[in-house]
Amino acid sequence: MPSAGFHGRVWIDGNEGTFMGYGRVVLLERIMEHGSITKAAKSMQMAYRHAWDLVDSMNRQAKRPFVELSTGGKGGGGACVTKEGERAIQLFWKFSEDFQAFLEQEQGKLNAKSMLAKSATKQ
Repeated sequence: MPSAGFHGRVWIDGNEGTFMGYGRVVLLERIMEHGSITKAAKSMQMAYRHAWDLVDSMNRQAKRPFVELSTGGKGGGGACVTKEGERAIQLFWKFSEDFQAFLEQEQGKLNAKSMLAKSATKQ
């Protein structure tokens, strides 16, 4: 059961709806790790088609693609996250970290106000 207080996640909307969010960023990280959309999707227990749709959506909405694909051959195809994609991952985690810090700050204000209200009623 989650603790009481403020909770939230960051996502970035684009022209087509969601552009980047937690799951998409983790998918990009898994593509970096595995070198393949298929393997990245499996590691997240996600259908390949869904993973492909997410990558395609990000690539279409970004100024420059986040993921580049290589076609199959003897060793099969693969995927790699571009420098632009790596920067997007870093920026997203920074936004997320800043947002969590904001929530903690607001939670502190809420706790302080709640403590004042309780102490005022005891007098």
